[in-house]
Amino acid sequence: MRCTQTGHKRKVRILLYSKGEQGIWQRRFWEHQIRNEIDFTKHVEYIHFNPVKRGLIKSPVEWPYSSFHRYVKQGAYERDWGAGTEIKFDVKVGHE
Repeated sequence: MRCTQTGHKRKVRILLYSKGEQGIWQRRFWEHQIRNEIDFTKHVEYIHFNPVKRGLIKSPVEWPYSSFHRYVKQGAYERDWGAGTEIKFDVKVGHE
């Protein structure tokens, strides 16, 4: 187990230093104050679709760590929302 941990630490260190990072957190960040219900909905959808956009999954329902499942149970989304389609977001959403 120790070799695996050492190898993993080395890979993380190389990745961070290659990006100019000093720790595990990104240097850049932004904060955004949600202005209204529409703004909230746009940001929630951005968060739900982001793993699809990054190529980690094909549909938001495949991401087990997402609040998307709760929204589906509440009837806010169909299970196939975001599957097989590219969703275009306002340029500002997720990049404030």
